[in-house]
Amino acid sequence: MGRSEVKVRFGGADDIPAVLAFWLEAAEGTDRHDSADKVVALVDRDPEALLLAEDDGHLVGTLIAGWDGWRAHLYRLAVHPAHRRRGIATALLAAAEERFAAFGAFRADAMVLDDNTSAHHVWRAAGYSRQPQWGRWVKPLT
Repeated sequence: MGRSEVKVRFGGADDIPAVLAFWLEAAEGTDRHDSADKVVALVDRDPEALLLAEDDGHLVGTLIAGWDGWRAHLYRLAVHPAHRRRGIATALLAAAEERFAAFGAFRADAMVLDDNTSAHHVWRAAGYSRQPQWGRWVKPLT
C-alpha cells in the first residue's frame, strides 16, 4: 500500500470540535481544561497559531505555535497513536519553525511534561534540549 502525503495547514474555527476530540485521544493526559472557547480565542488572536497535520483529509497531528511578539512557544504537539513514527511531528515542527523564522524569532521553547518520556525522544530528535537552568513557575488563576 502506498504512503499518502501528510499536509500541514492552519486550523480554524470549523476545526475546533475535531481538534478537541483529537486531543482526548492523542494528547498526553494533563490537568488542562480544554474548551472550544479557549481554542476559538487562540485562533481569533492568532489565526496561524494552530497547526494541523492531515493524512487523506483525516486529522493526524496538532501543534500550537504561539508567537507573543517576543518569544516563540510550542504547545500541544500530538500525533495520533496509529500514525506515529511517520514524520508527522517533524512536519509540524518544521512548519512552526518556518513561521517563527518569519517573525525573526531566534529560539523556540516547548512545554513538555517530565513524565512524557516518549515525547522527550521526539523533541531531542528535532534538536530541542531541556534547559536545566530554568524552571516553570505556575499559579492557577481562579
